[in-house]
Amino acid sequence: MDASMFRAWIHEAARSVTENADRLTRLDSAVGDADHGINMRRGLQAAVATLEEANPSTPGAVLATVGRALISKTGGASGPLYGTGFRQAARTLGQEPHVSAAQLGAALAAALTGIQRIGAALEGDKTMIDALSPAVTAYQAVIDTGGDLAKATRAASDAAEWGLKQTAGMQARKGRASYLGARTIGHEDPGAASTVLILSALADVSSAGERRADGYR
Repeated sequence: MDASMFRAWIHEAARSVTENADRLTRLDSAVGDADHGINMRRGLQAAVATLEEANPSTPGAVLATVGRALISKTGGASGPLYGTGFRQAARTLGQEPHVSAAQLGAALAAALTGIQRIGAALEGDKTMIDALSPAVTAYQAVIDTGGDLAKATRAASDAAEWGLKQTAGMQARKGRASYLGARTIGHEDPGAASTVLILSALADVSSAGERRADGYR
């Protein structure tokens, strides 16, 4: 995987989040400030614009650029959380021009650790961690058993979707939503929902890349 694939991932994530911004905001209206979709759309669109301007040449540089853009342009708690995740992933990848599926798995794990460090959330707290943590576990399980990138990213996406659904039955214990107590039960977490969109974008781009590679064989 080279920088072009990572740029394609962010472009697809921005497209998907923009398309689903109203849904994300509706979810947030039940448990937060009703601005998650607006903020994520703004942040990812800024990330795309910054990538086009900077044209980073390695996967790590792509993710570092995205992280900086998200921190500076995304409002609310989402900017620092996602921005930290992308920057931690970038540090793990370093300056290698090409990275393996195993290296991407380590980067995703580092993103999870970074987000948990600043957000202090665990699985079951009704946050983005409830989607990201099972996704990282599912990704690594596929890699550990010899699966390829497309299978690993799809497993991560499916696990994130499962985690999102579980948040509907949870009471929020972190962030602004925690002040609402039991009223948060019955609503999916917006951060988990945007995590699903970002990981689904990664799975789609990975699958498309594999199909193109097969076509050249």
